[in-house]
Amino acid sequence: MSHTAHIPSHRKPRQRASKSALRAGVAGGVLSTIAVAGAAGPAQAEPVTQTIEMPTITSGLSTAVAASAQATQQVALDLETQAHEDAAAESAAKKAKKAKAEAVRKAEAKKKAEAAAKARAEAEAQERAERASRTAERTTLSAPSSSSSGNSASTSAPSSAPSSSSNATGSAAAIVAFAKAQVGDAYVSGGTGPNAWDCSGLVQAAYRTVGIDLPRVSQSQSTAGTQVSLDNLQPGDILYWGGAGSAYHVAIYVGDGQFVGAQNSSTGTVQRSMDYDRPSGAVRVL
Repeated sequence: MSHTAHIPSHRKPRQRASKSALRAGVAGGVLSTIAVAGAAGPAQAEPVTQTIEMPTITSGLSTAVAASAQATQQVALDLETQAHEDAAAESAAKKAKKAKAEAVRKAEAKKKAEAAAKARAEAEAQERAERASRTAERTTLSAPSSSSSGNSASTSAPSSAPSSSSNATGSAAAIVAFAKAQVGDAYVSGGTGPNAWDCSGLVQAAYRTVGIDLPRVSQSQSTAGTQVSLDNLQPGDILYWGGAGSAYHVAIYVGDGQFVGAQNSSTGTVQRSMDYDRPSGAVRVL
């Protein structure tokens, strides 16, 4: 038996074929399995593909951002509106406060005006009452003097008229000039100048300019000199209303039938005719 014939007897061709078939089957099964797995692979990967789809996520985010921006804008508008309302309320409050202050000021001004008018009316009424009282007192005082004069009064010569202020010289002229310079000043009870006086304060200050120190009050000033007739007055004489020693008002005769006196709070210091308010008597100090 040859060498070449011996070899085929040991190879067992049928068994090799069987193994080859088995291998082929195994390989085919593996490949089929791989093929099936490969075919199944895309089905299992579909959720991943759906998960990474961006259009849906991007659309939702854009809507949310737009809504947030709109909400922010609305808040800004609300804040701006509130600021305007607060400013308007503050402006209205300021205007109301100003209007109230103006109303209070006008009410106070009206009240002061009414009080001043009332004071003037009272002062005028008081002046009329004092004038009536002085007239009554002069009538009472003139009756005894007429009876005591007897027949001599009827035979006496007419007295001379009051002298003119142009005749005033020296101290009398200085007193008259001072008194006239105070016309227009206010009347204040107890006033002694320089811009407000009462009746006796003005007379005292006028005489002080020439070095004469008179008493402070009208009662004492009405007896500070020599009693003179109202028909024989000279500039600088002191006029008084009421009785000598109990006078309630005094003034300075300045000539030409005129006097200067601090009358009352409504008229102040004035120059008036003696016919306006006839005095009761007069004294001469110079």
